[in-house]
Amino acid sequence: MKPIERHLVQPLIEKFKNKKIYVHLETTNGAYATHTDQTFHSAGAFIRNARVEFSQGKLTGKGPYRVGLKMELGWIYAEGLTDFEMDEKGRLLLAGHNHEGKLAVALELSEHPF
Repeated sequence: MKPIERHLVQPLIEKFKNKKIYVHLETTNGAYATHTDQTFHSAGAFIRNARVEFSQGKLTGKGPYRVGLKMELGWIYAEGLTDFEMDEKGRLLLAGHNHEGKLAVALELSEHPF
């Protein structure tokens, strides 16, 4: 993955606009490691292969970045994004890594299920 550059990533988001696509969205603040610290309140969210269509996709911020996808009845929103990759399968992979390099958020867009 490479650091997000707005002028490169915004056109990649636009490629998925007004198409039925699949979304993977995941957040974590260490939910997998709570067994080591019982006082730490972990939280996370996970959705995979949600079929959506968005009419507007925006990448905003100065880093870490935010992406909002406007759908007919609401929004999909991911914050804290730092890196991106368009893989060999044509999937846009966006991730947010913390100061230790650990994954905190992932937003992935694809025309095919993950």
